[in-house]
Amino acid sequence: MNLDPFIAAVHELTRLSSDAILPHFGRPGVNVEQKADATPVTLADREAERVMREWIERQFPTHGIVGEEHGTVRPDAEFVWVLDPIDGTKSFITAVPLFTTLIGLLHQGRPVLGVIHQPVLKQLMIGDGRQTTLNGTPVRIRPARDLSTTTLLTSDPLLPGRHQDPQGFDALCRRVRLVRTFGDGYGYLLLASGWADLMMDPIMNAWDLLPLIPCLEGAGARITDWQGRPNRIGFGEASAVACAPEIHDEVIRILNPAGNPPA
Repeated sequence: MNLDPFIAAVHELTRLSSDAILPHFGRPGVNVEQKADATPVTLADREAERVMREWIERQFPTHGIVGEEHGTVRPDAEFVWVLDPIDGTKSFITAVPLFTTLIGLLHQGRPVLGVIHQPVLKQLMIGDGRQTTLNGTPVRIRPARDLSTTTLLTSDPLLPGRHQDPQGFDALCRRVRLVRTFGDGYGYLLLASGWADLMMDPIMNAWDLLPLIPCLEGAGARITDWQGRPNRIGFGEASAVACAPEIHDEVIRILNPAGNPPA
């Protein structure tokens, strides 16, 4: 499949979303609302997704769109765009430039193109499952063979205890060298570009996960759910454990000490 037209499209989408987001970043008094799931949302989230959706509708009117803020249209289309305008809104509203815009493209339900964009730092990661680039330069994960030398990232250290086995996560944190919460999409960018060794989230939505898969696999990472199974490609809740293939099985064993992962 020739992805060049879609790669050109994501450059335009990241420009549009950046123009919608940056005027609101780091501004005192930014209006923050609480959604039904108690997560925050801002005008920047909604405006960035709106301009991306409108552009996709004009350029690719038969394509589907799944977005965090404005819902789903044509989810069974051959091509479906998955949009998370601000992944890491909690960082955004506290003026921390570690939020990202996530853009994914599915072909017949399979992620074929992924984008992680940090507009403040001007970092653009694009992956197609075979190669991943950061600002046009190919990147790879770094080798990791001993957990005692690794850096682990997660978006929120409280969430594993709420959604997965807390003992397993605590045990893993004791095994690694360094634990940091440079999380959300930016944590996966750091992993794919060789600055961390493990990135994991115990619960995610489709727009959090699907754009990441081509970026991580293109950089040589292995990504599964928390129990080590292939991620379910769909629009429901999921989880993610991403790292070098050499340590993945050991990480999964530590995370699931009961040895009987849930269905």
